[in-house]
Amino acid sequence: MFTGIVEERGEVVAVADLADAARVTIAGPLVTSDAKRGDSIAVNGVCLTVVDLADGGFTADVMRETLVRSSLAGIAAGDQVNLERAAAVGQRFGGHIVQGHVDGTGALVSREPSEHWDLVTISLPAELARYVVEKGSITVDGVSLTVVAVGPDWFSVSLIPETLRATTLGVRAPGDPVNLEVDVIAKYVERLAAPHLAPRKGTSGE
Repeated sequence: MFTGIVEERGEVVAVADLADAARVTIAGPLVTSDAKRGDSIAVNGVCLTVVDLADGGFTADVMRETLVRSSLAGIAAGDQVNLERAAAVGQRFGGHIVQGHVDGTGALVSREPSEHWDLVTISLPAELARYVVEKGSITVDGVSLTVVAVGPDWFSVSLIPETLRATTLGVRAPGDPVNLEVDVIAKYVERLAAPHLAPRKGTSGE
């Protein structure tokens, strides 16, 4: 589990195509300072398992399902990525519950810079729209953010100077893809409530 508080921007060192998967090597001296094989590290919001460590970097395998669902299918050597180690028990919980399980991708639609923050609008896949609410939480490329406004196929967020400095969202341009993970609590509530909201036998909804 993660919190959506990015610890550092890493750099993709190499990407090896394995036909139905990929093996990526990423430089990240902070997140690998106490890492070991088998640990989880979120890369642009995608939970990956460390399979090797060397020289301040780590290697991880990215399965086909992850490549299909996330923007990691398009990463290349030299790209910067947001990195976060799995949350440790007892630490302050600065963001929200993030699983590292990407639900889909959106694209940056526009950004409106101001003196103290950027207002960024991102496209929203129709199947995820019901989980996104104003003032709710959403993860964009691994960054825990609060939704400012939401429409049928978009939402907007405000990025403070620290987020612009510390994450790749500071350099994303219109058209760039981003990984999205909606609030898992909303999905559980929907699942639990569904049987009670279904039309009952004998009602007009039958």
